[in-house]
Amino acid sequence: MGQDHIRYDILAQDALRGVIRKVLSEVATTGRLPGEHHFFITFLTGAPGVRISQHLKSRYPEQMTIVIQHQFWEMKVTETSFEIGLSFSDVPEKLFIPFNAIRGFYDPSVNFELEFDVPLADGEELPDAEITAYPVGQEKVEDAQAAKPADGDEKKPGSVVSLDAFRKKQ
Repeated sequence: MGQDHIRYDILAQDALRGVIRKVLSEVATTGRLPGEHHFFITFLTGAPGVRISQHLKSRYPEQMTIVIQHQFWEMKVTETSFEIGLSFSDVPEKLFIPFNAIRGFYDPSVNFELEFDVPLADGEELPDAEITAYPVGQEKVEDAQAAKPADGDEKKPGSVVSLDAFRKKQ
């Protein structure tokens, strides 16, 4: 097989990041997620351009997963990144995440998943971390009821969720 001078792999990943950009732009415009949609976004905390507090960086030195559902604010989306406000243990935080730092995007409401190869400085893959940071706040009782899974696989708030549970088996 010949050498890929066009780099279809990079073009495909850029196109799929465009899907995330479009979805987050719609959420930023409306200020809410439609229907039962919610997103798990895993990103490398040490990737170029990522800006998170030192507290979060020390707690999640390699990668972290955020959940965007009911409690978020000031979401801004540009061509190359997004910014969002979330609470971690009742402490408001501002996160700035370049799309190139994203390793995974998952919407469990429709079982939609994207995974990306993010190049690391030393060329090695990071092990999958089992980290989830949930936005916290006072959500309405009806919101909490609507967010419960219908199939009975209810997770307790604040539990650690491995992204491996959402990845397709190869």
